[in-house]
Amino acid sequence: MANYQPPKQSLIGQVIDVVILLVLTVGALYLPLYLGLAGAAKTPNPIENPTWEALNQNAGEQAQWAQLGYTDPAAAQDIITARFDYSFNWLALLVMTVLIVGYFIMVVRLSDREYREVIAERFGER
Repeated sequence: MANYQPPKQSLIGQVIDVVILLVLTVGALYLPLYLGLAGAAKTPNPIENPTWEALNQNAGEQAQWAQLGYTDPAAAQDIITARFDYSFNWLALLVMTVLIVGYFIMVVRLSDREYREVIAERFGER
């Protein structure tokens, strides 16, 4: 039996594959930021000229903030008053579910087709 030799991909094809994967990766990382779906911390009603007392920070907490390099309460205000948005969006869940299930089906179908091609190439048609 002859050794199996898989088809060769050209250099241009490899470069195109890498560029597409890079664009998809960067897009997957930055698209949620551009759509406002990430970075859920919100700062409600900023305090004008904040003090440690106005931010409900005691002396021990002030010392900890100082160790972190925040000696000015105005600099630490955004971190202290940040609140996360725990709202839930059913439409976003539905869209994400459809995308994940669709991707799974696509991967299974393409893998099945490629698997059958390799078997047919290696062992011939039935």
